[in-house]
Amino acid sequence: MSSDPQQEEQPFISHLIELRTRLVRSVIAVLLVFIALTPIAQDLYTYFSGPLRAQLPIGGSLIATEVASPFIIPFKLALVVAIFITIPYLLHQAWAFISPGLYVHERKLALPLLISSVALFYLGAAVAYYIVLPTVFKFIIAFAPEGVEVMTDIGKYLDFVLTVFFAFGLAFEIPVATVLLNLTGITTPEGLASKRPYIIVGAFFVAAIVTPPDVFSQVFFAGVVLVLFEAGLFTSRYLMRHRAQQQVGGEAGQAEDEELESAFDRAIADETALNKKKSGE
Repeated sequence: MSSDPQQEEQPFISHLIELRTRLVRSVIAVLLVFIALTPIAQDLYTYFSGPLRAQLPIGGSLIATEVASPFIIPFKLALVVAIFITIPYLLHQAWAFISPGLYVHERKLALPLLISSVALFYLGAAVAYYIVLPTVFKFIIAFAPEGVEVMTDIGKYLDFVLTVFFAFGLAFEIPVATVLLNLTGITTPEGLASKRPYIIVGAFFVAAIVTPPDVFSQVFFAGVVLVLFEAGLFTSRYLMRHRAQQQVGGEAGQAEDEELESAFDRAIADETALNKKKSGE
């Protein structure tokens, strides 16, 4: 018996339509927030450049080396901030699209991980802005040779800070990634723990690439990565033990149900046999 191609095509088309709807909603949300931020784009960049301007010597300032930079860069920042603000809504749209295809236990697992990943990303960006960047700029400007005026291009500054933001934001996702690797069975907490020396080396290697060329930011980034890795490892062990206890409890409950059902069947069989015996007499 052959299946109807049109019936198979309908679910695929409906999924594409839903995907398009989710994407359109996401784009509209970003555009609405971007439009709302447009009137304060200049003030937004002023606030965003605070960590560097606070460390500049008296009379120092940021500069624009391209003709259109003073106009384009603030709006570019406003667009990035709009995406940053709407991340929860964007992830909600992605979740609404994929959740119907998940099992109940997968939904229970995915939703807390989704919420925690957003919170951790925001926390990583906050750490980068309020702790890392002021220290980095203070360190770099302090080592400027005598007679050299520190004047940074506004476009270069934006690219640099966004790189640091996303580096720390992604680094703070390590606990979520660690938990997912363990719960999906790709690895185990013991397996990850045995690879700790390689993870330490990898953390410092990545820190040397994505962070500014100063000792503090590199050590701080690597330290954050290692602490978050250990936090993810601890959480994974706890969740794995909890899952094992649930499985043992479920198996015990199933065995108890089977035993009760067997006893009930025996009681019925004994009662039937007794009734037959009485009717024979």
